Amino acid sequence: MKAVNYYLIVEKLKDEPKKVGGLILTEEVDSDNRYLKAKVISTGNAVEGINEGDVVYYDKHAGHGIQHKDKFYQVIKHIDVVLID
Repeated sequence: MKAVNYYLIVEKLKDEPKKVGGLILTEEVDSDNRYLKAKVISTGNAVEGINEGDVVYYDKHAGHGIQHKDKFYQVIKHIDVVLID
């Protein structure tokens, strides 16, 4: 599977649950977090500065999901990436 043009194929990474005041916040409760963390699986031929294997943060409303070989990936545009970790 290979991304084309300005697209990235990413796999969401799950963060450990956060503790606030002794309470554990799950992913569903942490709705204030606008960005999701993901590992880049494939980059399109027109993408510069982002490489396969990078960990990135992107807008949670960006892109769409795709299933490939029993795994679920997110397809996003390179402009939706806000941070490379």
